[in-house]
Amino acid sequence: MATPIVICSDEINCLIYSYFQDAGFNHSAFALRSEGRLQSSPYFSKHIRRGELIELLTKSLLYLEVESHWRGDELSTNCRSSFSLLEEHVCSTEEPTSIPKPVDELTSRRINAVNGTSSSVARPSKNGQALDTKVAVRRDGTASSDTPVHEQVLNSQKQSLATSILEGANSKRKTSPVPTDDGHVDKRQRRASTDMDVDQAASQSAERREDSASYDGFTGEKYVTKAYVRPQGPGDKTDPRVALMLAGHKSEVFVCAFNPIYHNLLASGSKDSVVNLWNLPDPPAEGFAEAPNLPIALEQISKAEQGDLTSLDWNPDGTLLAIGSYDSILRVCSVEGGVYFTHPQHQGPIFATRFSKNGAWLLTASLDGTTCLWHVKEKRLQRQYRCHKGGHCCLDVEWLNEETFASAGADQRIFIMRVDEDEPIKMLHGHRDEINQIRVNPSGTRLASCSDDGTAYIWRVDNLKRDADEIPGLSASDHVVILRGHTHSVSTIGWCVDKPTGANEMIATSSFDGTARLWDSVTGQCLHTFKDHKRPLYALEFSPDGRFLATGSGDGWLHIYSSRSYTRLFSWFAGTEKPGVFEIAWQEDQGINRIAVALECREVAVIDISKIDVFQQVLEKENLLLGS
Repeated sequence: MATPIVICSDEINCLIYSYFQDAGFNHSAFALRSEGRLQSSPYFSKHIRRGELIELLTKSLLYLEVESHWRGDELSTNCRSSFSLLEEHVCSTEEPTSIPKPVDELTSRRINAVNGTSSSVARPSKNGQALDTKVAVRRDGTASSDTPVHEQVLNSQKQSLATSILEGANSKRKTSPVPTDDGHVDKRQRRASTDMDVDQAASQSAERREDSASYDGFTGEKYVTKAYVRPQGPGDKTDPRVALMLAGHKSEVFVCAFNPIYHNLLASGSKDSVVNLWNLPDPPAEGFAEAPNLPIALEQISKAEQGDLTSLDWNPDGTLLAIGSYDSILRVCSVEGGVYFTHPQHQGPIFATRFSKNGAWLLTASLDGTTCLWHVKEKRLQRQYRCHKGGHCCLDVEWLNEETFASAGADQRIFIMRVDEDEPIKMLHGHRDEINQIRVNPSGTRLASCSDDGTAYIWRVDNLKRDADEIPGLSASDHVVILRGHTHSVSTIGWCVDKPTGANEMIATSSFDGTARLWDSVTGQCLHTFKDHKRPLYALEFSPDGRFLATGSGDGWLHIYSSRSYTRLFSWFAGTEKPGVFEIAWQEDQGINRIAVALECREVAVIDISKIDVFQQVLEKENLLLGS
């Protein structure tokens, strides 16, 4: 006997609650959670993908279409009448004559919030105007009258799949964490503050600011800069002056990157499509760093409504900055802030930008499922690789050496490509869900990947051969180390350049389960689990010398650990208002040791590690041990 289908009210309430959060109905979501006592439901802790309710309703309409047209007569076969959730379907061979009522701006924004798009699911036309503002859940109206019913249903399923792919890709983005009593979090789109939000931290901080005259380090013009003391967070015993707060953004800061050559230059990018280039002062030998001059603001990088910045990558000589954005346009800017070149080749958001180690090439990964290889000097597209089939997006790219790179996607596969060949030379397959990030070890011999399936894989990439030329048992994919232990999506991964004498190379992972783990990359043994965070981790970064590991989370805390003793050495709290830590960049250069932190509260924190006593004590102790 077939297993019965069981649907309970708690499941439906959790789906609606998730829909309310996606659409921005925070008060409605709170009311439903309280009245339905969802925090007590066993379903509340389960991960619900963005747009899950919409997808289920779409599939139900597909079933209703098949049910209505199953008789296969001439009327049902040639039916052009659309299906609706609230209207009874009546078969008709006539084209629909009613024009859908225009959607008001507020409703449109809420629909876009659910879909994770700035317009409809349909792509814009060449002149920039939307081709369609309605998501088709059935046929697109262009099928010929003799199209069989099963093909019409297949077309509907393909459109539904395209919609879910877009929603799933957008869900890769970090959340704007909203504190809740039960700690329930989801991998949802980061949102800007609503008009009802009151940024108390910003207003309190503004009262502490003191104006001081300074000169812009790039233009020489005189400006008034503002420095202020960060309010102390609960449980944070750090001297507030250790963290220099850069308050030049007007929206959440998603990405940040130190220039590899000009150590005073820091780039940061925010949700409102603004890139700031900061000229940071060197930390003084005594006391704490002063506020920097006003940054060069590359404003309006994108004119799109949803132009969130996703990636910042400097070339090796520090002269060019590649910028990835949700508006699908690649932009490369000079160190002075001028535009080096732009290109609209991609047909979907760009998730990653990576310069090659010699700076000759640039890679971009996109939602459109392609990887583009750009010739930097000639400012042109060299090749576009379309390895991730079936509408799956490309989520990350990584250089293995000057001529070879890897591309990872939502299709659970990693493709190895060469710059002089059109087809991949190798495909690595083992993950059972979307691959979020890939990173190669310093020697370029092994590639690590992390996935929504809760695992990380380590692949050998020093003996790659084409699939057709491989001998079973000798291929790279036959020598995989699988890191198991996380209970949720593994979001970031990083290699450690430092290891004790005689030990294997170490690697760290961070997860939406609120933990970070340190692993032996050869045996797959978990060396330690760091459990101090209370919410999903978004950022993980080793210090350049490998001695320390920094983690950042939606709970607003930055924790720094020793990679040798696994002890927590330092913690810093971003504040109670919009606390999320989205990205970490660590710089060690010419005696400077500092961390840049991209924050949800619209600021960038620059923490001077050299002014933290515990770090100096640890370094002195390790140096004594090394000397003996």
